[in-house]
Amino acid sequence: MTPASLPGEPKVDVGLARAHGLTEEEYGAIEQLLGRTPTFTELGVFSVMWSEHCSYKSSRNHLKQLPMTGQGVVGGPGENAGALEIGDGLVAVFKIESHNHPSFVEPYQGAATGVGGILRDILAMGARPIASMDSLKFGALDHPRTGYLVGGVIGGIAGYGNCVGVPTVAGEVMFDHGYDSNILVNAFCLGLARREQLQSSRARGVGNPVLYVGSTTGRDGIHGASLLASAQFEPSATAMRPTVQVGDPFTEKLLIEACLEAMETGAIIAIQDMGAAGLTSSSSEMASRGGVGIELWLDKVPLREAGLVPYEILLSESQERMLLVAAKGREEELLRIFRKWDLNAAVVGCIIGEQRWRAWWRGQLVADLPADGLTEKAPVYDRPSSPPKKAMTGFRTPVKRARPSPQVALRSLLASPNVSSRRMIFRQYDWIVRGNTVVGPGGDAAVLRVKGTSRGLALKVDSNPRACARDPYLGTQATVCEAVRNVACVGARPAGITNCLNYGNPERPEIMWQFIKGIEGLRAAALAFNIPVVSGNVSFYNETEGRPIPPTPTIAVVGILDDVRKHIRHQFAQIDDLILAVRTAPPVLAASEYDCLFGNDSDEFWTVNLGRECQLVNGLIEAASLGLIRSAHDVAEGGTAVTLAEACFNSRQILGAEIVGLKSEVELFGEGPSTIIISTAPQCLAELRRIFEPLEVLVLGRVTKNPRLRIAPHIDEDVRELLRIYEGALPLSLNSRAGSKPQSEPQLSEELSRQ
Repeated sequence: MTPASLPGEPKVDVGLARAHGLTEEEYGAIEQLLGRTPTFTELGVFSVMWSEHCSYKSSRNHLKQLPMTGQGVVGGPGENAGALEIGDGLVAVFKIESHNHPSFVEPYQGAATGVGGILRDILAMGARPIASMDSLKFGALDHPRTGYLVGGVIGGIAGYGNCVGVPTVAGEVMFDHGYDSNILVNAFCLGLARREQLQSSRARGVGNPVLYVGSTTGRDGIHGASLLASAQFEPSATAMRPTVQVGDPFTEKLLIEACLEAMETGAIIAIQDMGAAGLTSSSSEMASRGGVGIELWLDKVPLREAGLVPYEILLSESQERMLLVAAKGREEELLRIFRKWDLNAAVVGCIIGEQRWRAWWRGQLVADLPADGLTEKAPVYDRPSSPPKKAMTGFRTPVKRARPSPQVALRSLLASPNVSSRRMIFRQYDWIVRGNTVVGPGGDAAVLRVKGTSRGLALKVDSNPRACARDPYLGTQATVCEAVRNVACVGARPAGITNCLNYGNPERPEIMWQFIKGIEGLRAAALAFNIPVVSGNVSFYNETEGRPIPPTPTIAVVGILDDVRKHIRHQFAQIDDLILAVRTAPPVLAASEYDCLFGNDSDEFWTVNLGRECQLVNGLIEAASLGLIRSAHDVAEGGTAVTLAEACFNSRQILGAEIVGLKSEVELFGEGPSTIIISTAPQCLAELRRIFEPLEVLVLGRVTKNPRLRIAPHIDEDVRELLRIYEGALPLSLNSRAGSKPQSEPQLSEELSRQ
């Protein structure tokens, strides 16, 4: 039987294909693959599955370079998330993904459904989600829409995560003009499972029934994440708001509990989240991965509104839905579980031996495609790449200003939106729910206890777009090093990497060059640290009217503590401890927060010595395990002076520091790989020097009871005053702009077109 379009559906031709985001060549390939003109439903299916977001057609060839296997890896790319053995028969499952375009169009629901989607990816692996992180990039605080976007995104993350009961334990936030017209919202989730409980998305078993479970299907999200994330923005971007999905965290909580109970039965053969491209992607990917075919009976799908047609049902991205393949004869057992949790559940298809993807509607065949034609046979491009002829950073060139005194510079940096406390943001998140959080937001890395064991997990997300804009290869290496270093600073052994690679339009050779160099940098760093890249995501087309974001590869690292009681915090803890600096290279001002605020006379940029970075990380882990370190804090935004001030901000007892030897602006405020500030008992100094050899270990000073930060001869500040500046700066900056109402869409379109 040949499939047919339904009465009233538009005629399929190359013009309609272009309107669906397909090129003329891609439409020709579809006709050749089928040997006929596709139906309207089939065209919609191809448009989402061959989109950049679903097919990875511009990045797939390059991602193969990444080291994806290694010690402890039990699940990696190709499944819903990566999985690592952590001991005691347990597996950590984790992944990070982007929800950039939906969050710019509708910040609350865009961010909320980003959280919901990544939770379901972890759930689909058979793991209970136990922690979330996020990496957020907003426009400058003086941009008229930034306040509105910040409020919506933070509200969406908090509203979803808090309601579903998964703590948000760490994250990062940056404000810069480079993201004025295209914010980034990257969401991470970590889950735990027993090794034998891991699930797969590979369908198998001819005759096995296909179950739809969760919420009903509506028109929200049609051409949402799949196509919205596969094209650059135009001035009328927010007119796309109806394509953004709408989340329901309470249904998500029920779905999590129901799925985990159903998995205990052993009756689930395969499971996958209905994420981007909804029922289409979940069904076709499960069939293709398993080397089987699938038939869908679309009139059996639970709907939330009347009048939906096959095209809409297949492309809807309504949230809180999962697709299961059940063992034949056990479907009723599973259906009862989901109905007990007050969720929709229905048999909507079956697995077939012929490797076809078929969809039926009220007895009529509306789609009949080769299963791998939607996945493995999607186009793959080796796009041209070349370095830009002139600097193309995405950042504004820093304006050189009169150099402030070191004391004024320190205050200015502590008040900078990219350095100051994020407490006003993370206090909106429930970061202690479930009782696993040992160290929450605000430190170098979050630390979670693994209940029932002595173990702990550390997790951190990092990015360094300023460095990546200067040199995408070295910048990506440095980003990996920073995330790994932060995990080691709490005493954990870095064990796995996941990434979210955010770039502009890959059809531009200079953007593709940035991406390729980023992949090469990620590969080099992962190999040097011997840490596998177990999952990830690529987000292209982050630009508006030809203005790309800065290259922003975001790296998340998960580490393992054999004894969670030996974790380390970043704040000074003991009076008269020595304060040490351990370096792999001297700092520089290029691409630093100081450079952004005040300019910089030198254009010297740093290099990355991966061998020395490994020595630093291994030294931290060994010293922590031996109990030689009382605190460890990575030098990042703002440089060493800011790091010393943050280390004095002990919530139990504000302490001070007497420091000598930091005389120049570069030593005080420079950044770059890599410096760690450590506090330790004086008698541990010789042993620490032995452990870190051949790295330089500098004695900077000592911790004092008097709460003053004295960095001779330039800085002498009351730590309590510095803390007041640090904690109050971001609320003051955002609240000072809160008086203006969010722009209407016509105003926004006009404002974007003027940029």
